Formats: sequence, C-alpha cells, structure tokens
Amino acid sequence: MIDTSPFGVYVHIPFCAHRCDYCDFATWSDRDHLIDPYVEACVAQLHNERHQFEGRPATSVFFGGGTPSLLEPEQLVAILNEIPRATNCETTVECNPDRVDANKFGVYADAGVNRVSFGVQSTSAHVLAALGRTHDRDNVRRSVEWARAAGIDNINLDIIYGTPGETLQDWEATLSDVTALDPTHISAYALTVEPATPLGLNVRQGTAAAPDDDDLARKYDQTESWLSSMGYDWYEISNWSKAEKACRHNQLYWTMGEYLAIGCAAHGHQRGVRFWNFRTPQRYIDAIAQNESPVAGSEQLDADASSEEAFGLGLRLRVGISIAAPSASAKACIDELATAGFVEFQQPNLRLLQPGRLLANDLTARLINAGVSAR
Repeated sequence: MIDTSPFGVYVHIPFCAHRCDYCDFATWSDRDHLIDPYVEACVAQLHNERHQFEGRPATSVFFGGGTPSLLEPEQLVAILNEIPRATNCETTVECNPDRVDANKFGVYADAGVNRVSFGVQSTSAHVLAALGRTHDRDNVRRSVEWARAAGIDNINLDIIYGTPGETLQDWEATLSDVTALDPTHISAYALTVEPATPLGLNVRQGTAAAPDDDDLARKYDQTESWLSSMGYDWYEISNWSKAEKACRHNQLYWTMGEYLAIGCAAHGHQRGVRFWNFRTPQRYIDAIAQNESPVAGSEQLDADASSEEAFGLGLRLRVGISIAAPSASAKACIDELATAGFVEFQQPNLRLLQPGRLLANDLTARLINAGVSAR
C-alpha cells in the first residue's frame, strides 16, 4: 500500500557565484571545484536513503541554497532522478535570475520540475545595490518568460522590504513590478540584519541604517493591501498565493510534517526527531565518501517543546490554531489581545489579525506564558 501522507525532501545546494551582503546562509562563492563531487555525494546519500521511500514517495521536493540554478541542469536532474516522487509531487527549484536560461528550464521541466522560485528582492536599482544583488528587473522578466515557455507556470517571487535607503515609493514600485509578472505566489520578507554579514558590519559601523520597525510595519501593511487587491491571499505571515497555489513543501515546515535532508547544512524532521547535516560541503562529501552518516546532530523534542513549537508555527498561518479550553488567566490574555485588535478568537480557533502578524513572536510568547496551548 502506498502512503500518500505529505513527505518532503529538501536538497541544499551551497554554491553561489556571488554572496549577497545580507546573506547568512550556508553558502560559498569560492567552492565551485567541489560541485562535481558534491552532486555525486547527494546522489549517493539518496541511494543510501532509498529505504525511506519504500511505500512512501515524496509529495514535495525543494532545491534551496545557495543557488541551485548555478548547477548545470543535468547535474540537478541527476539528484532529482534519485528521488522517488508521487505522481503529483510539487518540485521546486530556487533560481537566481542571473543564472538561468531557456535551455535550463527546458531540462528542468522535462525532469518533472513544476515550480520555480526566483530571488528578486527588489526592482529598484539602488536597493539591489545596497543588498549586493547583481540582477536587474529585465533579468527577472526574461527568467519568468523562459520558465513559462518551458511549461513551468507555478512561479514564486521572493522580495525583501526594509533595505537601508528604500522608500515607500521604492517598495510600491517593487510590488507593482512583481504583480505585473502575474506569479502564482509571492513571498515578502522583512530584512533581517545578521551580525556576521557585510550589511551587519555596515550597520555596526554606522555606514548603513538598521531597518526601522515603523517603516517595516508600514511596508507590511502596504504589501497586504496591494497583494490582496491583486488577487493574492496571505496564508502565512510572509507568504501570499493565488487560489490552490500555496507552497506545499513549506507547509510541511509550518505544520511540523516530515521531510528528509539531503546535502550539507540541510535540516530534516522524521518521527519527532529533528536532525541536520554537516555544515560545510567538504565535510559532507567526505562523510559520504567514507560511507558514514552526514548527520552532524539531532534532537528529540519533548512533549512541552513540541507543543510550544507547534503553537508558534500554527499561529503564523491564516487558519490559526485550535486551542484547548483556556484557563481564566489564559482567557484574560486572549481577551486583552483581541480587544487590542491583535487576535481573533472564535472558540476553539485562535488566529492573528493583520496588526498581530507584525508582533507574532511577542504575541506567541505572551500567549504561551499565559497558559494558552493547542489542542
């Protein structure tokens, strides 16, 4: 019997042609000589993990990075072909608009890739320069056209608001430009300044301004207003989609589903255990070559930790969470937040309203501390 419950595979491709100034991900721009052995290691890991798919094909596959589109398309397909997939598997490849062409999308589509995600961030030249991005608006447009010409019409565009020097008008222009391309999905993230990045150094030295909370709030409100008027519904704090086009793979993360980790720095979750692979590509390659596990560490969440994580993740979703009958103190906290316009409570369902989305982490902590818990 085939198990059709959601089961994902995340494949991390850690190579980039250029590291953006805000990026704190596990990526490298000086390790291209490792690409061939890395691809071979990913294929070998999947071969070793073949038992994971017995009676349970993947319902979603996500190639993230890094820049998966930096690989030759045949290399990416070599990895993909090792993954047993369900008939309707959602298969996503993250793409840099500077690192794609019509042929690449044709190879992807022939291999079963049916969703692509472009890192756009902004369509304003000076904002892209501040982020250390090298593409421009025309590259994005061409990339979307190439993907569609290959038959891949499920398209996500990633954008970032709050970059130093970005005005409300700049952000509105970005929203206008990306919706004009009519993607099926848009992810809009507030800029996070990580200390170990060039942008973080500039902020510490005072040569760049840190994101302003009021500015971020205004731009988030602007995002919701614009995207909803263009037919996009928010379903997670930073994600909007057209009907039936929510990202199935990311929903696994937000609902604490199960997914396998392939490649260096990749994280997985199975049977209540979270695990992660060696961070650097060389250590990952070496472990696979020596027939050793690439897993660097793992943790088993206890019942309380698992409940709190499920509560925090679930509250980020439009559907909210179903909560246990609240105690007097828990009900008082909910009533206070509802009166302030942050949450809506229609027993047993608790969900964030738009002002509450801006304070999701703080509200989650307040609710948990007050004794609110999921059913």
